Amino acid sequence: MSTAIVTDSTSDIPADLREELSIFQIPVDLTLEDKTYQDGFDLSRNDFYTRLPTLKKLPTTAAPSSGRFQRLYEQIFDEGYTDIISIHAASALSGIYNAARLASLEFKQIIKVVDSEQLSLGLGFQAIHAAKMVQQKLPLNKVLDAIQSVKNSVIVFALLDTFEYIHRSGRVSWAKARLGSLLNIKPIVELKNGQVLNRGLARTRSKGIQFLGDSIRKLGALEYLSVMHTNALETGKRFIEEFSPPEIPEPLLVNVTTIIGTHVGPNGIGFAAVVK
Repeated sequence: MSTAIVTDSTSDIPADLREELSIFQIPVDLTLEDKTYQDGFDLSRNDFYTRLPTLKKLPTTAAPSSGRFQRLYEQIFDEGYTDIISIHAASALSGIYNAARLASLEFKQIIKVVDSEQLSLGLGFQAIHAAKMVQQKLPLNKVLDAIQSVKNSVIVFALLDTFEYIHRSGRVSWAKARLGSLLNIKPIVELKNGQVLNRGLARTRSKGIQFLGDSIRKLGALEYLSVMHTNALETGKRFIEEFSPPEIPEPLLVNVTTIIGTHVGPNGIGFAAVVK
């Protein structure tokens, strides 16, 4: 038996790593000024974040249709795989998981659809670890156990540069309640169990970054680490130099997908860590 690992573009797994681990990915749709793009194909992330502050209307995002999932699953089985583990963005925040689940019902073969309860590398590390276990020839149930282990151990924090985008998106209840006078305060958020949680407010960017770095140091030994940013590459590099633990001297450095960036805005910085 051979197992295929599928995820979606909100996982933020770098293309070379996806190829190395044979991870299949389905893109999410982004509509920007009445034109729809497939995430990761039609619009560069640099261009997106440069344009975002000038837009009068926030871009909208849409999950891939169940039909697109069906076509991908058919392709995978045609390539000779015998079963599929499909790991996707938190169902509480996106319809991607449900589209995959509906598509899976059309197949006689085994398709296990997993709600990662995460986004970005919080999701991506679950898919990466699963693919590594598949390469080690672990049986399906052991791979699923490994995914659950990572899900239980992953920590995702971020410092947003402004309240504006998360407030305008309307996706987060506590952010919807914030007053305009707070839009210049920089929120610190944690993504946990499919929920975006308020972990504090930073009055300066440097204090917020220090909070993130201190949070990493408190975690102890790590299995995986990624530093994520929304078009803040130099900040990400400096963050790695200052706060990356010795066991992971070169963590992944990722400019976050436009699908997430739509809701958090440019110049954000964060991390995803999996504790050993």
